Amino acid sequence: MLRSGRRWRNDAAPPRFRAHRICAVAKRLLHSSHAGRLGRGDYLKAKDVLLLLILTFGALLIHGYHPGAEDAEIYLPGVEKILHPELFPFGAQFFESHARLTLFPNLLAASVKLTHLSLDAALLIWHLASIFLMLLACWQLSGKCFIDRKARWAGVGLVATLLTLPVAGTALYIFDQYVNPRNLAAFAAVFGIAYVLDGKYKWAGLWIAFSALVHPLMAVFAFSYGGLLVGMKRFRLHPAMLVALLPIGISFEQPSEAYRQASLYHPFHYIQNWQWYEWLGIVGPIPLLWLLARWAREKNLRNLDLACVALIIYDLVYFVAALIVSIPARFGSLARLQPMRSLHLLYILLVLFTGGFLGHCSLKNRPTRWLLLFVPLCAGMFLAQRSLFADSSHVEWPGAPPKNSWAEAFVWIRENTPVEATFALDPLHMRIRGEDAQGFRAIAQRSMLADAIKDSGAVSMFPPLAEEWYQQVQEQRDWKRFRIEDFRRLQAKYGVTWVVLQTPGVVGLNCPFHNSAVLVCRLN
Repeated sequence: MLRSGRRWRNDAAPPRFRAHRICAVAKRLLHSSHAGRLGRGDYLKAKDVLLLLILTFGALLIHGYHPGAEDAEIYLPGVEKILHPELFPFGAQFFESHARLTLFPNLLAASVKLTHLSLDAALLIWHLASIFLMLLACWQLSGKCFIDRKARWAGVGLVATLLTLPVAGTALYIFDQYVNPRNLAAFAAVFGIAYVLDGKYKWAGLWIAFSALVHPLMAVFAFSYGGLLVGMKRFRLHPAMLVALLPIGISFEQPSEAYRQASLYHPFHYIQNWQWYEWLGIVGPIPLLWLLARWAREKNLRNLDLACVALIIYDLVYFVAALIVSIPARFGSLARLQPMRSLHLLYILLVLFTGGFLGHCSLKNRPTRWLLLFVPLCAGMFLAQRSLFADSSHVEWPGAPPKNSWAEAFVWIRENTPVEATFALDPLHMRIRGEDAQGFRAIAQRSMLADAIKDSGAVSMFPPLAEEWYQQVQEQRDWKRFRIEDFRRLQAKYGVTWVVLQTPGVVGLNCPFHNSAVLVCRLN
């Protein structure tokens, strides 16, 4: 073997030098693995993708799918308005206030235009993609925190099983049963945190920036938690010094009477209104995270240790922030910042880390143990969703006729009434038994007077809407006692041309649609 200077020809190394390099590389890989970071095994393989797809469709079947329910009433009309600008000539401000602050409606509308799919089909695809990306993000993050492959998949599996787990007293789930900006922001936040732990801060910043584009409020929590991790990991700052990274606003703005009335429909914004078991959802994770951090230190899983300690600080600081903005009356309007929604990210990570711990310490290679854990959990989550949407199909497939009587009426309205029609219905209709929180605007695609449930949520975030909302809701006071003259008053003042009533309805109205629960009546 010839040598020129210090370069070996044919890229060959002498035996001693080659062995030395191999040992050095092995040591670096071993050190990296003990730090909780994976090497080349971190790449996604075909079998991993297949398993993630199975978990995605399994999660859909466990948790259900309801594209027009709950907060879809706020977010979906923004998409429909972009696709069909003639929709919602009245009352659009109650959903456009949200739509202006997010790219979510633009993304969905663009996907419909580009693919020429129906909106219903696009919504299901987006929802499935969101679940898949959420599980993929958890798979990536768990790989930064656990060495054991079983631990990694146990964490991902537990997240898939508990997607619709309620988050303390916040009126949120870990992941909703329909596509919305929170779901997109959630998987982006988890991706961002995984890249922070990996030291790839540019990629972390891009994911958190995407989160901010689709849901600015939820992105604040991801950014602040990521800031804690960076400060503790890279700059070795003491946790007490990192409190300044967490945004806490202070204002002396006095909320108006109309705003206070809207806030009554959202008592969960005010931590003093939480029940004792909801408070337990704040403080309960702390000892569990402390135990996980202690175990991680024993196993030399530095990333897991760091993530758990940062979560404890994160939880405590936002808890204090919630007390500041909720209890003094002069800070009442700041409750719309909802500091305790920080628990959403905390619960995702807590479930993931707990699952990883169980996989490493208990489940291992014991199929019986996996079944004993996951089968009851899956059954429990399925039954919980069936009770929550008892009068609707568990999975509302695109194109399938709705099972829910209210949704059936809303679909009839979409297909049989003029685009410019304005409707009035019980402002509390989303709380009526059997309605299953089906959104009128989202499904019927028609204008309506302000309601007391979801439109009050828009008011809580955007106080300038309060007076108009309050006036419209007051005009619908005592809805269940309304007679023809009351409907005529709404017609004269707001241009209402149709009403949706519960059976048996009101004598004297022309009602071209009715079913067992609902009538749709025209005001001539």
